[in-house]
Order: sequence, then structure tokens, then C-alpha cells
Amino acid sequence: MTHLTEHSLVRRGTSAAFATACVRGGIAAGLGAGALAVLVVVAWISSPFPDGDAGGALHLAAGLWLLAHGVDLVRTDALGGVPAPLGLAPLLLAGPPLWLVFRAVRGTLAPADETRPRPSPAGALGAVSGGYLLVAAVIVVYSESGPFPADLVTAGLWLPGAVLGAAGAGVWASLGRPLPGREEAAAALYGAASGLVALLGGGAVLAGTALVWRAGAARAAFDGIAGEWSGRVALGLLLLALLPNAAVWAAAYGLGPGFALGTGVLATPLGLAGDPALPPFPLLAAVPPEGRGGWPQWAALAVPLLAAVLLGRAVGRETGTGPARGTALAALGAAGAYALGVAVLAGAAAGPLGSGRLRAFGPVWWQAGGAAAGWALLLGLPTALAVRAWGRRVPRPKEPRAPKSPTGPEAAGQPGEAAPSGARSARLPALFRTSLFRASFLRLPSRRRVPQDGPVPGEVRAPVPVRPASPRGPDPLDVALGLDDEGYEPYDYLPASWESGPGTPDGAPKPG
Repeated sequence: MTHLTEHSLVRRGTSAAFATACVRGGIAAGLGAGALAVLVVVAWISSPFPDGDAGGALHLAAGLWLLAHGVDLVRTDALGGVPAPLGLAPLLLAGPPLWLVFRAVRGTLAPADETRPRPSPAGALGAVSGGYLLVAAVIVVYSESGPFPADLVTAGLWLPGAVLGAAGAGVWASLGRPLPGREEAAAALYGAASGLVALLGGGAVLAGTALVWRAGAARAAFDGIAGEWSGRVALGLLLLALLPNAAVWAAAYGLGPGFALGTGVLATPLGLAGDPALPPFPLLAAVPPEGRGGWPQWAALAVPLLAAVLLGRAVGRETGTGPARGTALAALGAAGAYALGVAVLAGAAAGPLGSGRLRAFGPVWWQAGGAAAGWALLLGLPTALAVRAWGRRVPRPKEPRAPKSPTGPEAAGQPGEAAPSGARSARLPALFRTSLFRASFLRLPSRRRVPQDGPVPGEVRAPVPVRPASPRGPDPLDVALGLDDEGYEPYDYLPASWESGPGTPDGAPKPG
């Protein structure tokens, strides 16, 4: 009889969890490719003049899925019979596939059933990525027989890199998003993220403003490309997927290096150099006009300036309790991470659109990253040190002001009466500080003094409400009018039985 030991059961459970993670990765790849294939096939069916057959639509879907992962395609049916590269990938198109990888890793490391075995973080990373890349290899082989075959070099480099990056983000999120133990490293990452978000947000504002400014040209390009309603819908979806690219291009334009519009053509805030050969496309209508740049183009420099200041502010606030050396190191690390993020986004948002002059299209990654590092060092580092110094300042205590010496009638005083005291009474008008307004005949006649010999025997009195003392002191108007006498009490109540009874004092008139 064979007995299963506890160690063999654990090994079997771990193997099952590893296989499940691998299947999860394959399912994630299949869902992403299948969803994109459905959209392409629906667009092909709804077109009044479809080009090709269903097989061509599926090959197009496979090419778009690979393009979303950073793989360059080769267009074999280009004009002149020369294959033309196509590597400008819509960034929004890369969101759903990479998000599926992220969710697959998180689901593997944090299953709904806590009793089921789970692989280690490294095992989940390798298993999910392996299953995903296995399906991706099948799609690469399938695309070789279509009009848009994949470039094998970029397929071997960028496709695994994108998948491993998304899977690593899933592992990091499943572990609780831990940050480095050193305060400077965590502050550097936080500052880089703040600056990157500000830069991309400013780039989106710049791109939207430019499109609104040249809305007529963009509308004319849209109407010239789109025909029927199906073409309008497909072109609208393509423009939506390219909006993140436009934000990155505008951010690179504000950083200074700008972006290329073909070989030898560069658009910067200083102007558009070269002779661009732009295809008619709505988003390209927002490109600055030829010639020297003016104040609308120079205003784009405010975007990286603001991003660098926010980067330094975040670093300074995070390291405010430490030494200045730690703040400087954190600012340097934030500048490096910020530049790396800008370079990666610039490289992902650019790519060739064809052969010849269209081979260079978009921002150059190393130029954009270098400019971002320069902005962060020139403005982010001083801002971080200034914010740290401002947060560590010790406020000086306010010295009390010397009381003003009384002048006029108050300095000499009035016989038998005390002059008003305190800062509030000194601010009253002189008319209210005269003896006329403090005269005794202005006091209310209903006030009466409390008898010195106590209450009358047998007299029943209702409780007298007592006004609590104001925490702000006596009222200045009462002081000025002489109504702050301690010997007076508020209005009293009459006895409860004053008409008759033993409590009536002798000699008091009886009602009759």
C-alpha cells in the first residue's frame, strides 16, 4: 500500500497552483486578443464596402494586439512594393491586455478561497507570464501569414518586457504595494510619480488646447478620411486610442526637445524646422505651424516647470524631518526615476509610420528623458531644499503690545467715578465716555437693591434667573453707561401670593 506523506501532498498542491497560474496567463492573453478581434470583425461587417474577407480581419486584429504590446509590424502591401514598418502603437490600446495580466497575477496570489494552495510571488510571476507568452507566440506565428506580419526582433524584446512589467506590478500590488525601507528612496518614488502625473496632465491640456485652436482643420481631416457612419465610428475609436500619445507628444514638446515629424523635421517651442510631409489626420492638425514660435508655443514651457516644482515639493515634504543631505539624495533619485519614466513613455508613444521620411515619427526617447532630468535637477532640487527649510522653521513668538497711555479726560479722571479700563472701552467714541451717559438717572428704574435685612418672612419668591458671566469680560457699552454695577440684580418676580395671606407685610395696601 502506498501512503501519501505530507510533503508529497504539499508538492502536489504547489504544482496544481503553478499550473493554475499558467492557465490564468493563457486565458488573459486569449481574452485580450478575442475582445480586439470582436471589435475588428464588427467593424468589418458593418462596413458597406468591406476590404478582404474575415481572415484578413482576424489577421488585422492579431496585428493590432501585437502592436499594443510594442511589437512593430511590417506592411507588405505598401506603395512601390517595398515593405514599410509600422510601429506607432496607440497607448490606450495597450491598457486592456496589460491590465488582464495584472489581474491574473493578483488573482493567483490572492485567491478567493484562502484554503487553496498558492505559489510564491516569483512562481506566480513566472507562471502567469509563461502562459501569456505561450499564447502570444502562437499569435506571432499566425500574423506571419497575413498582410501585417510581426517584426521578430521587436517581438522578442518588447513583448516579454511589457508582459513581465505588468506581471511585476501585479505582484507588487498583491504584496500590499510596499515601498523601500529607506525614507529617501520612498520619497524619491513619490516625488517622481507626482512630477510624472503633473507632466502628463499638462501635456493633455496642451494637446486639447491645440486641437480646439485648430478645430477647423481637424474637422476637415476627419470628414476627408471617414465616409459612412461605420468609418466615422472606426476613426473615432482610433482617435480615442491615440489621445494618450498626443498627451505624451505635447509633454515632450513642452520639455524642449519636441517631436519628430519625419526625417529631418523637428517641432519645438522655438519653431518648426524642416519641411514636414504630414498625412491628413485629425490629430496631426494640432501640430504647430511652420516658422518661428511665438508666445503660444513658449507658454508650453510652463508645463515641465510646474511638474519639476511639484516633484521638489513632494520630496521636500516627505523628507522634512531628516537632514538636508537626505533631501538632496531623494531629489536626485526622484529626478532619475522621473527621467526614466518620461523616456519609457516617449519611446512607447513614438514609432515609424512607413519607410523613407516617415521612419522617424514622434518624440525621441533619450532626448525627452534627458530634458526631464535637467528640469528636475534645476528646479526640483532647489524646491525640495526650500520646502524642507520652510517646514523646519521655528515661528518667533509675538511680543505683546504695550498698552496705550490714557489721554484727555480719562487721564485726569472724574471725581467719584472710575475711568473706563481695558482696550475695548478705550476704543469707544468719546461721546459715550462722558459723564452724561454715565449719570445715575439713566439707569433703569425697575432695578432695585436687595434689602440688607434679607427677605420678608413667609414671602414666597420665584427663582431668579442669573445670567452667566461672559467669558469675554464686561460689555464695553455697559461700562461706558455705568450699568455694570455689582449691587444690582436683574428683574425680580413678584411674590407668588401677594394679594393676601400671612406673608403680607404690615401697612401694605390690600387690593380691594
